[in-house]
Amino acid sequence: MNILVTGGCGFIGANYIRYLETRGFDGRVINLDKLGIGSNIENLRDLKLNYVFRKVDLAREKIPEDLEFDAIVNFASETHVDRSIKEPAEFYRNNLDELFNILEYMRKSNREIRMVHISTDEVYGEILEGSFTEESPLKPSNPYSATKAGQDMLVLAYVRTYGLNISITRSANNYGPYQFPEKFIPKTIIRALNDLDIIVYGSGKQIRSWIYVRDNADAVHTVLLKGKKGTIYNIPGTDEVENIEIVERIGKILGRELKIAHVQDRPGHDLRYSMSGDKLKELGWKAASGIDAGLEQTVKWYVENAWWWKPLVNEKVLGVGFAH
Repeated sequence: MNILVTGGCGFIGANYIRYLETRGFDGRVINLDKLGIGSNIENLRDLKLNYVFRKVDLAREKIPEDLEFDAIVNFASETHVDRSIKEPAEFYRNNLDELFNILEYMRKSNREIRMVHISTDEVYGEILEGSFTEESPLKPSNPYSATKAGQDMLVLAYVRTYGLNISITRSANNYGPYQFPEKFIPKTIIRALNDLDIIVYGSGKQIRSWIYVRDNADAVHTVLLKGKKGTIYNIPGTDEVENIEIVERIGKILGRELKIAHVQDRPGHDLRYSMSGDKLKELGWKAASGIDAGLEQTVKWYVENAWWWKPLVNEKVLGVGFAH
């Protein structure tokens, strides 16, 4: 099998490609990425796979016709909630146009192509009690999650209308190596390493369900190989933890007292996410890393890989007062 990975230089996409390498994947991996914000060619340094990279902006360009592949795993999306609130038009154009171009390629292809489309738990909105299932209604709370919900609806429409062989995964909050420094966990680690205040929205009591990125990669690949056409698979986190507790755990792992600065909460901030994952369990999948082991591995990686994150951080990413 040859796999086309879209957005493969981003956080989760790059970890999926590295996951394939550790599994001894013997097909070709073709990575299409526009190298926008959140993407980094250094995420895939020293790969030993049969690997091809093309710089392609799928929102404005088509999939090159000379590429040969059997499956697509679509990670390509603008993903940061804060930026979507400030720049909603960019998210609308990119996330819907790029997916449309991929689906049109599949529709017009004269061969059978399997695809997994990567979505998010944020399409459901917040839930204060219980857990969402794959049948729960969508109620996105911000421009980012609204574009992801739109993507899901477009996928399902193409499956029903044109019979395309696509499954959707909706994962909990990912964390792990190579996550862009604007995100909560790496931002907290990097600011702590530089003795800066840790920025926490509101009280920090927002609850998130967390999954180590390699576990998500394993779940996505399981769905690629075993998932059913037109089926949605939730990928739930292993632990539900308050944001403020994540900060405290990072401080304990680093062995230092962190200075916390509570700031005004962002608009439309969901209080809690939670999903069940019964459909994925039916495929035989189970996460390998809980939050304790996963967070310790993540902190260790950022401590040991300043070469990776130092070129990416600036005041826009980490706030006024950051220097390196």
